[in-house]
Amino acid sequence: MAYLTDRKRAQGLGSGRQGTHHHWQMMASSLALAFIIPAFVITFGIGLGKPYEEVLAYFSRPVPAIIMALSVVVIINHAMQEALVAVEDYVHGTAQKITLMVVKGVSFTLIATGLFAIARLAL
Repeated sequence: MAYLTDRKRAQGLGSGRQGTHHHWQMMASSLALAFIIPAFVITFGIGLGKPYEEVLAYFSRPVPAIIMALSVVVIINHAMQEALVAVEDYVHGTAQKITLMVVKGVSFTLIATGLFAIARLAL
């Protein structure tokens, strides 16, 4: 049973064969977010409203720093994957390639900046 029309077959516009991989990748990161977000909220909430010295001492401990670092990486990576899919769906041609590079560049810059800030707090 062929699901492609003659026109789609001629243009080579069939399945990209990446949908299942992307689906499971997003399911895994969503599951990770289900555990990381409550830990992030609790960790951030404990330090909220305290003086600078207490916050600095709190985030110098390994567990809060690791929770914050994992939060930064997983949240931004999940958002980047969703943004990449949106760009692939709605932007075409050279603009698509440029936009994909910009999205990845901004995402990795945000991750590096967040990890640097957490390392500065923790060390």
